[in-house]
Amino acid sequence: MTYQVTYTDSFARDLRKLDKQDSRRIVAFLADRIADTDDPRQYGHALRGSKLGDLWRYRVADWQIIVDISDDTLTVLAIHAGHRRDIYQ
Repeated sequence: MTYQVTYTDSFARDLRKLDKQDSRRIVAFLADRIADTDDPRQYGHALRGSKLGDLWRYRVADWQIIVDISDDTLTVLAIHAGHRRDIYQ
């Protein structure tokens, strides 16, 4: 039971804003680590707060990836990517 990683349009826009090397690193992390695992929560941390609810975050170097993990459909939906200091604003 491996999870499928999908991307939103806003995540794709965020990747285009980043340096090519950083965006490749983020996509490789999602493809290699998250898509091949039985439990994607082992690499991330749950976000807290009323707006962030059930979302999770992954850290790749200085970048954060915000995802929504769905156990029913076995998907990890990548929502946003950005620098650690800017992603939560």
